[in-house]
Amino acid sequence: MVELNRRKALLVAALLPAFMPAAETLAAAEAVGTVTELKGKASAELAGKTRALKLKAPVHLTETLITGGGEARLTALLAERTTLKLGARTKVRIDSFIVDSGGELSFNSGALLLDAPSQSFEKGLTIDSRFALIAVRGTKFFAGRLGEAFSVFVEEGAVDVTAAGQTVRLASGEGTDIANPGDPPGEVRRWGAPKIARAMALVE
Repeated sequence: MVELNRRKALLVAALLPAFMPAAETLAAAEAVGTVTELKGKASAELAGKTRALKLKAPVHLTETLITGGGEARLTALLAERTTLKLGARTKVRIDSFIVDSGGELSFNSGALLLDAPSQSFEKGLTIDSRFALIAVRGTKFFAGRLGEAFSVFVEEGAVDVTAAGQTVRLASGEGTDIANPGDPPGEVRRWGAPKIARAMALVE
């Protein structure tokens, strides 16, 4: 009996590391936001582990937020000031985020809308995707696949869009389209109401 109990104890000890890292990693990660709205399914990946997201769930640094298909939508409030809206089939990783300073997001796919107070990011906020690098300091803008192109549109404020070694600055009401990864930003144009509505429908 003593030997049997000893073997059970050894088995439990061997299995524990497989279950503990996810909880330990999540506990060690810094919470930088909260899920404030959720429609459909969404999840967060961290250190190879996935958790389902629910309303009021915390959002952590280095986590990748992922929304499901269909009409899935996710809204997160970062640092109590910046609103991040994700459309369906969107993947965004929060690489860094510092209140009143700046941060970095990696935008893998889908569509997003970021809304931050003017001059929120002293050191700037960058969103990196395979199409372009988007640099902002505090604004409201859309980025994502819109039809056949990757599009960036600024509703308020200004952003710099860099791709293929070229940079364009977008002011309020202006947008640019990038046809393929590796292409430079297209001509800066003022967007009409129909195109703006199509973009917003992907994230609202």
